[in-house]
Amino acid sequence: MDETHASVPLRIRSDGWRDEIAATYRLAWPLALANLLQMLVHAVDVVFVARLGEKELAASALGIALFGLTMWALTGLCGIVAALIAEELGRRKHAVREVRRSVRMALWLAVASGLFGMLLCAQGEALMLASGQTPELSRRAGAFLGIILWAMVPMVLSSVLRNFVSALGRPIFATAITFIALGASLLFNYALVFGNLGAPALGLEGSALASVLTALVQLLSYVVAILWDRRLRRYRIFGNWWRPEWERLREIIRLGTPIMVIIIAEAGLFSGAALLMGRIGASELAGHTVALQIAALAFQIPFGIGQAATIRVGYHYGARNREAIARAGWVGIAMGGAFMCLTASAMILAPTLLLRIYVDPNAPANAAMVGFAVQYMVIAAAFQLFDGVQAVAAGALRGLQDTRMPMWIAIFSYWVPGFGTAIWLGFNTPLEGTGVWIGLATGLVFSAGLLTWRWARRDRLGLTARPA
Repeated sequence: MDETHASVPLRIRSDGWRDEIAATYRLAWPLALANLLQMLVHAVDVVFVARLGEKELAASALGIALFGLTMWALTGLCGIVAALIAEELGRRKHAVREVRRSVRMALWLAVASGLFGMLLCAQGEALMLASGQTPELSRRAGAFLGIILWAMVPMVLSSVLRNFVSALGRPIFATAITFIALGASLLFNYALVFGNLGAPALGLEGSALASVLTALVQLLSYVVAILWDRRLRRYRIFGNWWRPEWERLREIIRLGTPIMVIIIAEAGLFSGAALLMGRIGASELAGHTVALQIAALAFQIPFGIGQAATIRVGYHYGARNREAIARAGWVGIAMGGAFMCLTASAMILAPTLLLRIYVDPNAPANAAMVGFAVQYMVIAAAFQLFDGVQAVAAGALRGLQDTRMPMWIAIFSYWVPGFGTAIWLGFNTPLEGTGVWIGLATGLVFSAGLLTWRWARRDRLGLTARPA
């Protein structure tokens, strides 16, 4: 069969709203489930390290804060490849060659940026000392980072391959492979942290090594799945891997850099909020941490819907079907908002039930923390809807390869009305911690409103006019 006419795995053209809802759902649920499983993979590390002691857990938390933000930002940089693949499949002109070129350059960028991330993590001890951490804690965090940094490149490569299989209509592979990674994480942590199954007891360093091995298993699983599946194999994305496509690489960097900046801006907002809570009080900070974990857990669903919206909008963008573009974006936004309405209701009606995921709300020692967490979850419930909407609206705009203005919207929303409100209400009113959370909500409300406004005006702004 001529490689330029390879069949597209997902139905691109939809006949109406019902078809679009079904197509978005088929893409979104495996991606959302994979996101939830990925959170469990990270939680496994915490569970094992917590048993080593308070110092080890603190060192791990510091190391993961640097490693995780770096890795997350780099996956955003390379993640725009999903929109490019979707556009190429929607256009259906030389799809195999064009998809292969995009994926190849995304893999190149994953390696190059991953190496930069490794260099950054290699300076972990110095960075921790510069941030005011104690020498002992900085040393332990630096040693942890010195091992886990080897997981950087495999993780970023895996994110590119995840985008490839998802855009090609195999999102269930992402779910299955993340489930395999969860099992690998459990096995390697069990063996290496405490010296089980004949392995040496490496403690904190064992957890870092377990993360490296888990990342390698995940990457290998994607490679095997792509080579095994006939439809994915047809694209031969590992062929001619040495051949550069400089224009395509520049395009990925141009479109992906704003996404990376958005991730850093959002992470900075929530990290800054944690610092503000720490100045208010230890119990407030603990309650904030638990409430934020629950909100982050709920966010994985609209995040997956947003990833699906990027692909669906990208398909129709490539096909130059403005009516279908509109349907795909609004369906995703409605799905994300509807789900977050459910989670918001749960936070208001059953907060202690949700808190049981992380702590025992009946333990006397947790009384103050639980009291503050319940207060903050009321605010979290209020911004759940806006958090879901802004995530999916951003995903829909990425499908149109619109990333620069959303970057400025995010920076403004998070850091001007968002962080500004948090500081003012947190330290100049009796609201304190609740005021900080109102600030977080304000940032998300502005982001959701401005991104949705931009999506609604996409035709007038010329966003749907794909260059010939």
